[in-house]
Amino acid sequence: MSKVLILGANGKIARLAEHIFVDTTDSDLKLYLRNADRLKDFADSHTLAEAVEGDATDTTNLADAMKDVDLVYANLAGNNIESQARAVIEAMHAENKTRLVWISTLGIYDEVPGKFGEWNKKVLGDYITNYAAAAKVIEDSDLDYTIIRPAWLTDKPEVDYEVTQKGETFKGTEVSRRSIAQIVVDIAQDPDKYSRESIGVNKPNTDGDKPAWY
Repeated sequence: MSKVLILGANGKIARLAEHIFVDTTDSDLKLYLRNADRLKDFADSHTLAEAVEGDATDTTNLADAMKDVDLVYANLAGNNIESQARAVIEAMHAENKTRLVWISTLGIYDEVPGKFGEWNKKVLGDYITNYAAAAKVIEDSDLDYTIIRPAWLTDKPEVDYEVTQKGETFKGTEVSRRSIAQIVVDIAQDPDKYSRESIGVNKPNTDGDKPAWY
């Protein structure tokens, strides 16, 4: 049995991961979010889940939430994502925690090719710059991290993906949130999986100038 702290626990990918955790594993979950009432019903209905209120830049509160966990899964967003990354690292150091799964985005290494890469840069703009800065902070740390760089996200009820590594050209244009959630759960069950790696994740055979549905 493992205990997982989920930061940004009300996010779409995080909510999917939470349901996979409770349906298919015996992991304990700590659900960390700014308004814990949003997940009160979920936490109350699952004995292995606990909702914790806090901000992802509050190092003291983060460290307190990390005291008895085995893995930290960060599903965070915002213009201050680099500051959140620094706070998470500081809190993990304070509690001697090492295993981190961090959701980022595609394009942070300029790894998306061709017209899709140009389109992605144009649409995401500073979002890529901010997430690249946060990823660098994590990669420069001594943590046992996995950075996940999803393609454009869909709500398709499927697990269908392939992985590219940092330094490789990104493939495809889209992937389901459920696929990303499943990867997170799989890492929690096998912490050596994708250790110290930054992985791009896409659905096979979705190459194009932009996501087909956009």
